[in-house]
Amino acid sequence: MSSARRLIVNADDLGYTRLTSEGIFAAWRHGIVTSASLMVRQPDASEAAHRACDEGFTDLGLHLDFGEWICRDGRWHRLYEVVSLDDDQAVREECEWQLQEFERLVGKPPTHLDSHQHVHREEPVRSVARAMAARLGVVLRDASPLVHYDGGFYGQQGNGQPAPECLRGESIMDMLAAAPGDVVELGCHPGLDPNLATMYCRERFREVDVLCTPGLRERIADAGFELVSFESLGPQPAPGGPA
Repeated sequence: MSSARRLIVNADDLGYTRLTSEGIFAAWRHGIVTSASLMVRQPDASEAAHRACDEGFTDLGLHLDFGEWICRDGRWHRLYEVVSLDDDQAVREECEWQLQEFERLVGKPPTHLDSHQHVHREEPVRSVARAMAARLGVVLRDASPLVHYDGGFYGQQGNGQPAPECLRGESIMDMLAAAPGDVVELGCHPGLDPNLATMYCRERFREVDVLCTPGLRERIADAGFELVSFESLGPQPAPGGPA
C-alpha cells in the first residue's frame, strides 16, 4: 500500500458561467485539479454537468449557493440572494432542492459538499449541510474528521484587497508542507471569464496558469502526496466538530 499522503484539489464554482467552467476544465485536463463543486442555480450548470459526464470528470460535489457578497469601499454589499439566511425553513427547502437538482443534472449524488462563500460554516446552513453530508456519507468541507481543508490558495485578503503572493506554485508547496493529516483538500477558483460581476475575477486567470504549471504534479509527488478525488475516499463518517 502506498505511504503517500493524499491531496484533493477542488475547483469551486463549476457552472457559474461558461468561461468559468472552461477554466476549471482546463485546470483539470492540464493541471492538478482533481474535483469540482457545481453551482446548480447558475447559467452554465446544465452544460457543465453534461460536459463533465462526456469527458469523464466524475468527481463532482454540490456547491450550496445562497447568494454572494462583494466588498466595495470597505463595506460588504449583496450581489444576489437566493433565499434569506434568516429563514430556517427556506434554507432547509433550498438545500434539498439544490441536492435534487444536482442529482437530476449529474445523474448521481454529489461526492462532497461545500458552499459558495462558505455560508455552511454558520447557522442555519451549517446544521442542514451536516445532516445532508451524514445522510449521503460524503465529506463536508471543514467538518470532516478525515480531510483537512486549506483555502489559502486565494488571490485576495478577507476585505478584497489583492494578495497575489498567494497565487504561486511555491505557495501551494508551502501549504502542503504545513498541512496536518493524511488527506488534504486544497480549494481553488480557476476561471477564464473576464466579465464576472464578482469581485474575484482576474485572479481566476492566474489560478489557471499556476494550477497548470509544468512540473507541479511532479513536485507534489516528490513532497509525498498522491493526487486523488473525493470518490476515492469511500463512504465517510458523520461530520465532526461541535454541532
